[in-house]
Amino acid sequence: MNEPSPQHHTLYERLRERGWRMTAQRRVVAQALAGEHVHMTADEVFRAAQADLPELSLATVYNTLNDLVAMGEVREVAYARGPTRYDPNAVTPHDHLVCVVCGEIRDISTAPGVTLDDDARQGFEVLGAEVVYRGRCPACRAA
Repeated sequence: MNEPSPQHHTLYERLRERGWRMTAQRRVVAQALAGEHVHMTADEVFRAAQADLPELSLATVYNTLNDLVAMGEVREVAYARGPTRYDPNAVTPHDHLVCVVCGEIRDISTAPGVTLDDDARQGFEVLGAEVVYRGRCPACRAA
């Protein structure tokens, strides 16, 4: 099996630093989530990971993704039509651009968040916020 690429290294290293036991199955799932603007479905992660580890099961992919979400290492993204997608960029605060035609999702940098006053929070303890920008991607605009 190939060693993690430099792009993948951040997620891989975060998991190792946490002391997460890096089995072959977990490693190929983490490797499948490598790169920028990654927002894959569980099935896409499964197909990519299975290329390196043919005996990998879809159930193991779902279990690993659920663990990564629970650990805060991967975010679930469900803005576009269709299935939930998984975003390994869970450490850097960012928002998303979503194409309303094809469902492509892109990360965008965010400015420091706007704080809500007491009245706007309505008693909620705000734990986080994100903005979703919807529009048409360049490919869909050109079509």
